[in-house]
Amino acid sequence: MLLKDIRDYQIIFLSLFLILGISTRDWTLRPELIGVAIATCLLTQWLLSQVKQGWGLGAGSKGEEIYPISTHHSPIPELNLRSALITSLGLSLLLRADHWTTMALAAASAIASKFVFQVNNKHFFNPANFGIISALALTPDAWVSPGQWGEEWWYGLLFAGAGGMILQRIGRWDTTAAFLGSYSLLEAMRNLWLGWTWDVYWHRLMSGSLLLFALFMITDPRSIPNARIGRIVWAFSIAIFTFILRNYFFVPTAVFWVLFAFAPLTILVDFLWSAPRFSWLGELSIQDSKII
Repeated sequence: MLLKDIRDYQIIFLSLFLILGISTRDWTLRPELIGVAIATCLLTQWLLSQVKQGWGLGAGSKGEEIYPISTHHSPIPELNLRSALITSLGLSLLLRADHWTTMALAAASAIASKFVFQVNNKHFFNPANFGIISALALTPDAWVSPGQWGEEWWYGLLFAGAGGMILQRIGRWDTTAAFLGSYSLLEAMRNLWLGWTWDVYWHRLMSGSLLLFALFMITDPRSIPNARIGRIVWAFSIAIFTFILRNYFFVPTAVFWVLFAFAPLTILVDFLWSAPRFSWLGELSIQDSKII
């Protein structure tokens, strides 16, 4: 049912952010590319779900639907495309391209990563991030503009409010706090060392893209470590390497590359600190259900 799933709120908030950005910011985003991203994500999700179901391999990547096992008949799966729509909105907010084929490549690779890169039926790449990196690495006309949202304080307040409500529901505040807390501390130490004024510091932190990443991408509960201590260590490590790449190697998109590089390490983190895996439909256990 609508708004019974926290992902419904994610879809609403991300859609509003997209509308807000187009109407208030001078973006190079074209409406037709948004349509391409959404259509490609939904189509790829549907096709790969059908293939995986036909092969009897179990879960779609984000646990979209859970059906109790029946000895009498197999249930007909209800088409659920929430996660694909969230991925497409994330790509539309962060990725820019000159050609529709580039956006289609990013969207298709983002969804495919959920089905291909799995360990114990859990995908470890954030889909939107995987799509962004695929487009940056494989095409000449894709880019991410970290400063596209500007540094206006009310953008940050809006993102924090919307993201905070979702994080409270899914219980992943620790990840955002660990990332933003450690990253802001490192930037503060550098600012003091260089003797810069504090307006420079706030300018570097009050980036809409950074807040979107911290609130909606690094906190994806289906692709990050399961245990709280694992998530904190993981997020702290991402903050350190993002700080190094951004300030000493001058990589403006460092945060996306670091998340991509660290994604496979969630397998090791989950091995070191064992904890129950997150499920959007947490009232049913994996052992007592069939995930499609």
